Amino acid sequence: MASACAAVVAPATGARASSTRRTPAVSSSSRVAARWHTRQVFPAVERSSRQAVAPRCQAAAADAAKASGGTPVPKNAILVVGATGTLGRQVVRRALDEGYEVRCIVRPRLTPADFLRDWGATTVQADLTDPSSLPAALVGVSTVIDCATARPEESTDKVDWEGKVALIQCAQAMGIQRYIFCSILHCDKHPEVPLMNIKHCTEQYLAASGLNYTIFRLCGFMQAIIGNYAVPILEEKPVWGTTDETRTAYLDTQDVARMVMAALRSDAAVGRTLPLAGPKAWSTEEVIALCEKLADCDAEVRNVPVWLLKGTRSLLRSFQWATDAADRLAFAEVLSSNETFAADMSEHEGSGVTTLETYLQEYFSAILKKLKEVGASSKQTNFYV
Repeated sequence: MASACAAVVAPATGARASSTRRTPAVSSSSRVAARWHTRQVFPAVERSSRQAVAPRCQAAAADAAKASGGTPVPKNAILVVGATGTLGRQVVRRALDEGYEVRCIVRPRLTPADFLRDWGATTVQADLTDPSSLPAALVGVSTVIDCATARPEESTDKVDWEGKVALIQCAQAMGIQRYIFCSILHCDKHPEVPLMNIKHCTEQYLAASGLNYTIFRLCGFMQAIIGNYAVPILEEKPVWGTTDETRTAYLDTQDVARMVMAALRSDAAVGRTLPLAGPKAWSTEEVIALCEKLADCDAEVRNVPVWLLKGTRSLLRSFQWATDAADRLAFAEVLSSNETFAADMSEHEGSGVTTLETYLQEYFSAILKKLKEVGASSKQTNFYV
């Protein structure tokens, strides 16, 4: 997989490539390895890479560069992509606390990102699915911190591949000094999972771009445990688990934001791919047991067999309208491998990474105290934020 992906991302360097150079064909074995239902990642990568810089993005970037008039760009001016997400908002908060000038890409939406402006960030309307909207967001920016990924209802093709390629191309054209990309741990080991395969291809595209980059490969976030396990247990609702033995070293997004900003200040982090993980890997069963202990109640656990998830994915792949849902269920392939998502964090020793026990203890203590103050039962649903 690596060689095929490297072959098709090489043209990202644009100006350094010969105008007569053609993108190598992708081998049939690589296509099989990267196949998702009726589409394959690599042909899509090949088509996008063959275009070098997309015409709309290139033209808009040129106009934006002219508009800037050669004004020096402050080194502390950063653009956060995915700023309203679980990780992105923590990066924004951390960067503002450290004195950076923070700009955030937001899309027109029913729920505006007013909280970002309240914190002191500047917002600009742009969309990864509209390449021509991106260059204007990069004017006057020194660094891009990319925390974005497609929401469940969105196309990973449009957002995580086509949108990110356009963003990287715009960053090249605009002379961005630093690009930090948040990826997924072990994405290079699972070409059968569309999102992980796309993340890996994006890593290689970025590495070939000539930009000063840093890639973070991240484990699961502790914040997701609250909605998936902690809240249902407090509300005495069923908790959905799986029968696998996959283990994940969960991270607090505040710790990730702190390490991202530390890497931005470090020249040693340039050109590196850094794995980030929590101090201990947990199975789903162990996470549920910890939540039960801290909530002082038993959970109604409903386990879904991994084979059922894989079977559902196979069924959905046969319907054109359900392909995005099938792609999401591809993570069942990861669950069936029963692997451990963890990383050696000795390089970050002394960084004070939060443990899952401490994170959940603080959450449950705060919630149970609030319940006690208002005399509420755990079945009430308006006690958490």
